[in-house]
Amino acid sequence: MAVTPPDWLTRHDGSRQGSPAGHAWQVYLDGAPLVRLVPPPAAGRFSCAVTQTENGKRIDKGATFPTADDALRGGLEDLRTYLGW
Repeated sequence: MAVTPPDWLTRHDGSRQGSPAGHAWQVYLDGAPLVRLVPPPAAGRFSCAVTQTENGKRIDKGATFPTADDALRGGLEDLRTYLGW
C-alpha cells in the first residue's frame, strides 16, 4: 500500500509505518505509536479500522471505500478530525 503520509501528519512530527505483512499501518506522533489502521473488506468494498494503541478504542467513522488505499486515506482523515487538526 503506497499511500504517502499527508502533510498535516508530517507537520506534527508524525509518521506511519507499514506492518511486516503489509496489511496494516501504525501511525506515530513524536516517535510513539498512536493508532493502528487496518483496511478490512466490507461488503465488496473496504473500511478502515482506526484503533488507539494505548486503550484499543476505535475512532473511525465506519465509512466504506472502493480500494484499500482509499480506506487508509479515509482512516487518516478520521484521525485528523479526531485530533482536531
